[in-house]
Amino acid sequence: MIKGFNFDKLKYNTMKTDYSQLATNDEIRTRFDNDVERFSNLDTGQATTIDAPLTMELCTEAAKYVNPNATELLDIGCGAGNYTLKMLSKINNLNCTLNDLSLPMLQRAEGRVAAKTTGTVTLIQDDMRNLNLPDNKFDIILAAATLHHLRGDDDWKHVFTKFYNALKPGGSIWISDLIAHDSGPLNQLFYQKYSDYLDTLGGPEYREKVLAYVAHEDTPRSVNYQLALLTKVGFKQVEILHKNSYFAAFGSIK
Repeated sequence: MIKGFNFDKLKYNTMKTDYSQLATNDEIRTRFDNDVERFSNLDTGQATTIDAPLTMELCTEAAKYVNPNATELLDIGCGAGNYTLKMLSKINNLNCTLNDLSLPMLQRAEGRVAAKTTGTVTLIQDDMRNLNLPDNKFDIILAAATLHHLRGDDDWKHVFTKFYNALKPGGSIWISDLIAHDSGPLNQLFYQKYSDYLDTLGGPEYREKVLAYVAHEDTPRSVNYQLALLTKVGFKQVEILHKNSYFAAFGSIK
């Protein structure tokens, strides 16, 4: 058994279709409303994500190489704007559409992003499942540490289809996220490694706090699942940029 973690609850999260005991949007929104300062740090804002600086660099660099002439960026679950800021350091003056559940996060992101671009900055406070996105609008979509809040297969397909439709032909989406594994024993192995990693950040109390909200809020899917679904909804190419333990960075091109 992983220290401080109920593995059976993780299995429930990822395999069951009844998610009624998991966190609501209001609960998730409230937690992030109260954590704006931490997520406003470009270097350490996502310390609980293994290799966060590396995956941020890889996703934005991949986007730059695939879409060097991009003008329109959509950041899903943007938090305080770190990924958009990193993207703006590589492609200047993008028009930036920022989406998040948390209004305080969006407000912080707006101020930080507006200072780094002469393009427009548009805020959308809503669940990603509810987004009404124009077709063929965006060159780049970034989704960092947010898709794991999706629940059943219908949610995943619905949102990935939205992303596909919203991208211009040749546009790309880059995802950095908590993941599951299709093999139960490997899922347990990598959660053990994640538990050990959290211990190095803040000891047993911190580890248990993080694993508790992961169990209550998150329903991640495997890289295999997500790449297959991206292909199914129409993306031409899928690429894995990085994987370490319970986190991965990957993307696809329309």
